[in-house]
Amino acid sequence: MTSMNILVTGGAGFIGSNLIHYLLSSAEEDYGISIGKVVNLDLLTYAGNPENLESVKSDTRFVQINGDIQDADLLANLFEQYQFGSVLHLAAESHVDRSIEGPEAFLMTNVVGTFRLLEAARAHWNQLEAKDAFR
Repeated sequence: MTSMNILVTGGAGFIGSNLIHYLLSSAEEDYGISIGKVVNLDLLTYAGNPENLESVKSDTRFVQINGDIQDADLLANLFEQYQFGSVLHLAAESHVDRSIEGPEAFLMTNVVGTFRLLEAARAHWNQLEAKDAFR
């Protein structure tokens, strides 16, 4: 069985960190996939808490990248380096009260950031031979 590298965005948040814990502890048994690296890309803003991932920091399959999904060069480099087989996108500005005070951050992260992530994933997918295996 070939191992799969997985990109998780926003993995230091509540849902993302629980997902990463699950991927590293049970996903292989539950879904019959072999986990290579789980790479968490997180800007660590108000919604991310690095302590949520403290217990997996020593797992050699876990990689923490502090960065922004709006950074197209960073995304391209990550896709090239890790050759992801799957992307789980959880990065977002989520607090409605903050969106009223500063809507631009929400637009940039939730729309532009998601677009840049999708473009990086599409560029990666286009160079794959086994396109059907990418998730």
